[in-house]
Amino acid sequence: MKGIITKSTGLWYDVRTETGNTIPCRLRGKFRIDGNKNTNPAVVGDHVVFDLEKDNTGYISHIEKRKNYIDRKATKLSKINHLIAANIDQAFLVVTLKEPRTSLGFIDRFLVACEGFRIRVCIVFNKMDIYSHKEIKKIEELTQLYQSIGYEVIQTSVLKNEGLSHVKNMMKDKVSLVSGHSGVGKSAMINTIDPELNLKVGEISQFHSKGKHTTTFAQMFSLSQGGFIIDTPGIKEFGLIQYSKEEIRDYFPEIRAYNNQCRFNNCRHVNEPDCAVKKAKEEGKIPSSRYLNYLAILEADDMKLADWQLL
Repeated sequence: MKGIITKSTGLWYDVRTETGNTIPCRLRGKFRIDGNKNTNPAVVGDHVVFDLEKDNTGYISHIEKRKNYIDRKATKLSKINHLIAANIDQAFLVVTLKEPRTSLGFIDRFLVACEGFRIRVCIVFNKMDIYSHKEIKKIEELTQLYQSIGYEVIQTSVLKNEGLSHVKNMMKDKVSLVSGHSGVGKSAMINTIDPELNLKVGEISQFHSKGKHTTTFAQMFSLSQGGFIIDTPGIKEFGLIQYSKEEIRDYFPEIRAYNNQCRFNNCRHVNEPDCAVKKAKEEGKIPSSRYLNYLAILEADDMKLADWQLL
């Protein structure tokens, strides 16, 4: 039988069949092999083949080739990757300026991970109802910054139901991933888009001003309007897997546009002479924060990541 994984809780996977039934499945032992660089060989969004057992559970015997996926470094395991989801049409990165605060480094790392498969990303600045005039001005600057690069940006407020109709229209008949820190309002946003889902909504820790985990595992839901949405656990840090330096150059669209204009074909845009990227940065054509984050990712140096204050 064939189906798609809609929930992963460790050893068990919920698989939605072509007829709409959900079968709890496990992996055949062959998937747990030495040298596997992923913490989870199967992930939400995977199309699989499984054998149905007499007790109405199943064993996954085959994972079909993925058209794309998003992964990050597994926590405290720098050489092992953790798959977040597979076979998605677009990703929505929900970010907040405070309660909790999302860093520019986190945003740019997520964008780099999506660029590897040219996954369309929409940046959602949520909780617009809680910001001061000064903070709103900062978000406007960031909106213009990322729009100038080519990313779609939407400003939303669940409390005031602002901007969510546009998000809902974008999700129609698509497989959409929703990601971001705990507490940025992912579940509340999804509930507003489709109240029938009724996802659990968390609170913000008053002491740390950080979100408390309400989603503990990735799960795919069918939208009443058509399409699917993948709700992911809040991500504290987004460690990138080991990309080559050439790949990192290509995963910043505004830098990629100048790659063929430098004196040297293999220019890393760091300290080489006649570098078109450095010139564009000095002329304001490439945002300083993006260039600094490019260097930080290139050199794997988190201390160099740019943040809000540098805008």
